[in-house]
Amino acid sequence: MLALFTNLVLGSLIFGYTLYALIRYVKKSKKGKCAACELEENCESNKPH
Repeated sequence: MLALFTNLVLGSLIFGYTLYALIRYVKKSKKGKCAACELEENCESNKPH
């Protein structure tokens, strides 16, 4: 019984993190290349010439 509970908890954690990572990836990809980049504020290619 404990093994079943442990497997359910671990499976839920793995599935939950996978879902979280996938949603985060989709949200960042919708923003576009520069908006999703961590260096957005300091990026040279993002500044007007």
